[in-house]
Parts: sequence; C-alpha cells; structure tokens
Amino acid sequence: MKKLTFSFALLVAACVSLHAQQEGHFTQFMYNKLYLNPGYAGARGVPSLTGIYRSQWVGFEGAPQSILASFNGPFLSKRVGVGATISHLKIGLQRDLYGSLAYSYDVVAQEDVSLRIGLSGSLRSLGFDYNKALAMNANIDPSIEDKRVTDFYGNVGAGVYGTIMERYYFGVSVPHLYSNAIGLNNPNATTLAKESQHYYGMAGAILPLSEDINLMPAILLKYVKNAPFNADINVNLDIRRKFTAGISYRTGGDGSGDSVDLLAFWQAAPQFGIGAAYDFSLSNLKDYNGGSFEVLLQYDLKQIKSGKRKMSNPRFFM
Repeated sequence: MKKLTFSFALLVAACVSLHAQQEGHFTQFMYNKLYLNPGYAGARGVPSLTGIYRSQWVGFEGAPQSILASFNGPFLSKRVGVGATISHLKIGLQRDLYGSLAYSYDVVAQEDVSLRIGLSGSLRSLGFDYNKALAMNANIDPSIEDKRVTDFYGNVGAGVYGTIMERYYFGVSVPHLYSNAIGLNNPNATTLAKESQHYYGMAGAILPLSEDINLMPAILLKYVKNAPFNADINVNLDIRRKFTAGISYRTGGDGSGDSVDLLAFWQAAPQFGIGAAYDFSLSNLKDYNGGSFEVLLQYDLKQIKSGKRKMSNPRFFM
C-alpha cells in the first residue's frame, strides 16, 4: 500500500484509538443510564422516553456521530422494569447499528431502598464501507476490494442498579458478556478483531444545599481490558428542579485527560426536559477538531390508573 496522506492517516489513528473502547460514550450519561446498565430499566418509576444525538470532534472528517433512542418503565408492577434501546454510530468507514431489550427486577422494593438486577439481549449490525476509503484517498492500493461488508452479532448483558432514599444511586454492569469474534465475512482472516467486555461502575447523589438548590455529583467508571482506565467525573447544580448546569472531566487521552465538558438541562414541563453538553478536547486531537456536542430530549409518560390518566412522581435525576 502506498503512503497515506496526513489527513487519512490521522483518521485511521482516531479509529484505532476508538476501537480500544468500542461502545459509544455520552457526556450526559446521568440521563441515559439504560444504555450502560440493564438494571436501570424501570428505576424512574414512570415510563420514560430518551433521545440523544452526539457529534464528536466537530470539523474532523469521518469523526464519530451517534444517535440513540430508548424507552424504559415499570411493567405490571413497580418491581418489574422493561426497556429497549436502539442506536446508530457512524465513524469513518464504520457503521454500527445496535438494538437491545432489557428486563430488571427489584429484589428489595422497600420504600427508601431499591436494588434492581437486570439482564439484556442485544443484536448489532456492524459494517464497513471500503468504497469510502478509496474515495477519501486516491493513493490507497487499488487492489483493496471495492465493496461494503456487514455482519451481525448477538450478545447478552447484566447489571445491578440501586437507589437509597431517592437521593443516592449506584450501579455496576457489563452490557456485553460475550466477546464476539469480528470477521466481517473476510475470506482471508477468520477474526479481524474481538468485541471487548466493557465494565461500568456509576454512582451519584442529590445533596440539598437549600430549599431551592441541590448539588448533584456523579461519576462513571469505565474499564476495558488492554485499554486505559477511564472515568467521567461530574458536578451539577440544580435550581428549583427546573434548571441544571454543571461541569465534567473525562480522563483518558494523554496526560492531561480527554476532555472538559459543560452541561445544562432544562425541565421545560413536568414531563419534558431538554439537555445539552459541549466537550472541550484535551487529547492529542484537540488541534484538529472543534470539540464535541450533544443534545438530549427526555419525556416521562403519564401513568394510567383506575381509568384516569395520572402523572406519577418521577424519580428526579434517578
């Protein structure tokens, strides 16, 4: 293969870097826990819809773009929770379409304490478009096969999610327990890569500072074998349960970390909220992109009880 141009080589380096952590990540993880932990299904106490869009490394050609939609809520009784997630990740030559179903059961179900054990089943469609590689760089060896390839992979996951007095939460999870061999129908290799097991730990709290103001710290720990340990450390300030603003620090990248992030969330109506986040890159790629941004929408459905529509009190931030 002939020498790659600088821009294409940089994109390849970015793809290799992301491969170490194959799961998409979201700065607003505290509003999007079902994607990481099936034990979260039903924990809000009301049926809830969440949609999120993330554009990473703005201005960087072939940079990751993610879109996700999820639903979760109690089923038949508040001890049982169900959920569903669908997401699409696009990065460079790769297209990743993912769907999962989750089930959780509250093994404690006390007034002030909840401990849910969750299981999930998922299906992933992973594809590469080698035509785009040829279009991006004419110096690539033309003997590279000119085609698109797609393969499908199933998996199962597990997680535990708990709340205490509806002010503290914690959870651990492994969304994909099985390490699928990724071959993408390549006749020259039985395995190109393997899905890595991702281990997550999360915790957060609502700490009242006054009648109208709450301090809400949160942390997300991420571990993948043969990759650096990562963490998202976040502090939000909530005013009258109407507006929330905060800052996060994401470790990783080089010695200075991966990013510093600004977050905001507006409870526009009792059942509807809008969130946004912007990441300032700290890694070696910071000179080649304009940061990353996310937009989030969340809607809590009304419960139906005794023939009347009634809004249950959703667990704020949980």
